[in-house]
Amino acid sequence: MTQPILYRTKNLTLRVRAADIKIFEEVKIGLKSIETRAGTIKYQPIEVGDTLIFVCGQNRCVKKVVKKFHWENIDAMVKEIDFKKVMPSVESINEMKKIYKSYPNYEKKIKEQGLLGFELE
Repeated sequence: MTQPILYRTKNLTLRVRAADIKIFEEVKIGLKSIETRAGTIKYQPIEVGDTLIFVCGQNRCVKKVVKKFHWENIDAMVKEIDFKKVMPSVESINEMKKIYKSYPNYEKKIKEQGLLGFELE
């Protein structure tokens, strides 16, 4: 008789810059339902069922990953999901792209490794 394979869920901390406290608050209240990160090796191990602990200064909130996405680029992402789920405060996809470009080395990381998305609950 074979034993079932057990998968361990993980608790991972995602830091949000103090300058991005608004993004943290959107995650906390559920307005931002999909968190994205460049598809680097640091974030690739995150899976459905894992718990993400968002930390911004002294503020913390806990969310569970209910779906995982891996897109080739931002354009592929916005073809599949509503950009407002990622950045609820922006008014357009172009505005969202400018914000991604403002993050250090993000364009290069996305070009090389894609963009990961984590639907939160």
